[in-house]
Amino acid sequence: MLEFSFAEPGGILRVTPSGALSAADFAGLTRFADAYLSTHGTLGGLMIEAQSFPGWDSFAALASHLRFFRDHQRRIERIALVTDSRIAHVAELLVEPFVAADIRVFPFGQQEAALRWLRTDGRMAVRILMVLTSHDQLGATGRKTGFWLEELAAPYYVFRDAGATVTLASPKGGQPPLDPVSNNPEAASDATHRFQADRGAQAALARTSRLADVSGADFDAVFYPGGHGPLWDLAEDSSSIALIGATLAANKPVALVCHAPGVLRHVKSTDGKPVVSGRSVTGFANTEEQAVGLTAVVPFLVQDMLIAEGGLYSKAADWQPHVCADGLLITGQNPASSAPAAKALLVRLQSPG
Repeated sequence: MLEFSFAEPGGILRVTPSGALSAADFAGLTRFADAYLSTHGTLGGLMIEAQSFPGWDSFAALASHLRFFRDHQRRIERIALVTDSRIAHVAELLVEPFVAADIRVFPFGQQEAALRWLRTDGRMAVRILMVLTSHDQLGATGRKTGFWLEELAAPYYVFRDAGATVTLASPKGGQPPLDPVSNNPEAASDATHRFQADRGAQAALARTSRLADVSGADFDAVFYPGGHGPLWDLAEDSSSIALIGATLAANKPVALVCHAPGVLRHVKSTDGKPVVSGRSVTGFANTEEQAVGLTAVVPFLVQDMLIAEGGLYSKAADWQPHVCADGLLITGQNPASSAPAAKALLVRLQSPG
């Protein structure tokens, strides 16, 4: 049989096999892990712990177990084997043919050392909240809008590939609307292709947490992808406004890209001034909005709002990457700025002083 649980923080899946293992045991493990992946998007690692492993007395048997985790648990990047099994030392030799993960063997009894390795070795043990729009109507045009795919996908993998745990939220919860234009072939990138093919990421996107139910205290940073949708809902959403204010007040960074800096419209600093006042900021430029033909459609222009609220606005040439990092506040100008803004957020998390 298999016993399994999660070690928190970090989302590390702990599996303890005993006795003969059956297909039903693996099916139960799959359901358990997939339920976690559907809301958290990634596993912090996998720890398999048992003094000896039934059936692991041959290369073929060990390989079959490792192959299972490759095939069924797509989001495992590190595996710790905690065991005194006489063949555990050969597990590293099986990594390349059977699992796309780093693997390390620890003597039985050294579970804490294994957990420390899973949590910290080459990884950022941080939790990042990504907040998406729930708004899908492009003003009175009859056209659809929502979040911009590149602005979710590129930062998502910047964070995940650095080892961060990512949680998705939106005002209404559940599946947020995707701006259909962002899904056109000309807007595609390696990150968007990867995201669309990633079953765990798609499951997490379909089950975003309701923003009002999320506590900023549970996260180390917040990131807002853009798309036109946030100008209608998140800019006016009391939960979003409170989240940004509380996150900054707690000395934690907030990053926003493209249209998402528009959600700073009503956020105040602890002194009551607009949070952008006196800060270097950027966001979707007026010339970029004009280029997409929506200047008269959006409820407000991001550039104009940031300037009106006292922000020290700057921009690069249209569609070129540009990021402003001013203390805890990080803003990116356009879709091309998505990954750079995410990387700037990680830099800030690594140097919090």
